Amino acid sequence: MLSVLSLFAVCAQVALSRSVPYNGPQTAFVSDVKVPVVLGVMSRCPDALLCESVWDRVLQRVGDKVDISLSFIAKPNASDEIYGVTCLHGMEECAGNVHELCVAKYHPTPEWWSFLHCENFQGRAQVGLPDTAVKCAEVAGFQWENDRARECAGDNGQGHEGVRLLQESVKTSMQLGIKTSCTILINGRQVCIHDGTWYECEGGHTPADFIRQINEEYERLNDVD
Repeated sequence: MLSVLSLFAVCAQVALSRSVPYNGPQTAFVSDVKVPVVLGVMSRCPDALLCESVWDRVLQRVGDKVDISLSFIAKPNASDEIYGVTCLHGMEECAGNVHELCVAKYHPTPEWWSFLHCENFQGRAQVGLPDTAVKCAEVAGFQWENDRARECAGDNGQGHEGVRLLQESVKTSMQLGIKTSCTILINGRQVCIHDGTWYECEGGHTPADFIRQINEEYERLNDVD
């Protein structure tokens, strides 16, 4: 994870829409509009882990051109007194979603992306557990215990702010029409899904395919000849 972070950190820092944008080296283009990328996921979903591993390779190449975020999939459930949603892989997945949202809110993309991949590396059954959050925070370069992300997530992934972020993320997924983990959107357009296998991927599904699509969209957004 650290090697990924070091490679990615040299790029301009991408952040979620609710985070601070990248402040890395300026490109030669005056406009420099980042390409919005959304991964519709569930934190304990095997398809999400595979999808995120593919995008890890994409970001190493074009991370300075991308504004990437996660949008979580769950079912609204007013009777759930803790989260207000039902996560397909159980309450621990809801906690994992909260951990990742809170870290993304309070840390730049290289750090939250490293945290995410550390959690994935521990195995799906460890995502959302307090000990995993502590370990992966250290891998990402910060201390969980005294961090604002921990205050957001709470001791067990049930913090008030984190739960609100999860509910908002689920609403966003519904608004975007994201129903399957993992669904990939580039600049608001669904370009690919992985659910057991890749499908509806007109532009391809390899890292090289996504890199090409990002470059093309970046040039279009910035009117690069």
